[in-house]
Amino acid sequence: MKQTITQILQKAPDKVHMFVKDCKTEHFFINEKLEDTFSSASLIKVPILLAVLNYVESNNLSLEQEIKIAPEEWVDFSVISEQRLEQSTIYELLVWMIITSDNTATNVLINFLGMEALNQYFRQIGLLQTTIQRKMMDFERLAKGLDNTTTASDMALLFSRIYRRDLLSSAFSELTLEILSRQRVHESLKRYLVDDVKLAHKTGGLDTVDHDVGIVYSSSGDYLIGVFVTEVTNNDHARQLIGRISKVVYDYLVKRKEMIE
Repeated sequence: MKQTITQILQKAPDKVHMFVKDCKTEHFFINEKLEDTFSSASLIKVPILLAVLNYVESNNLSLEQEIKIAPEEWVDFSVISEQRLEQSTIYELLVWMIITSDNTATNVLINFLGMEALNQYFRQIGLLQTTIQRKMMDFERLAKGLDNTTTASDMALLFSRIYRRDLLSSAFSELTLEILSRQRVHESLKRYLVDDVKLAHKTGGLDTVDHDVGIVYSSSGDYLIGVFVTEVTNNDHARQLIGRISKVVYDYLVKRKEMIE
């Protein structure tokens, strides 16, 4: 597996950071450029999900509590904006933020907690290189060099803790995994998998980056996989690259084991 992936990476025109990790033993099958910081794009929505759930839990709030949405907060390509919603429950905002990567929902939740509180929570749970400095679609701040960043190492830690369910109560840990498992964007890790694979994951993409990270559940053993492509010149090619790597890993860790068994 490692040899095949090394060959793929050597031919890749873009820069690739990645890991494959056994969920039970925490052993890294592969780790490549784990500590390099890069633009998180929509991956930042996963720690936001956890931060909001932690806040709701700590303050005995209800997920059915409604938050007001000002029309000026609506951004393009958003389910919230399409419906012209001027209020929504915390639960619905969290779900849309993850499963369709809804940017209006994300921005409303960033306002709800505040960037300072979010960054504080990220540090608290061990994400030392994951930082939020701008809202979604805020290209003015981005032009000033203020971006949301993370590392492959932070994402490996985050998804390990989500898998272990040690960040939130049992009920909210289950809810986190359930929302991530309802992801509707499948252009990368799932791209070339013909089996009906259960995957709890999140994608992220901008013009120059394409990412996908998550937990693959299988009878042969669960594993974490994250592939983060930076310095991208063609987004579709980057997603194909993630798909090819994912298929090699799946064939080796799941298909091969099934054949042996």
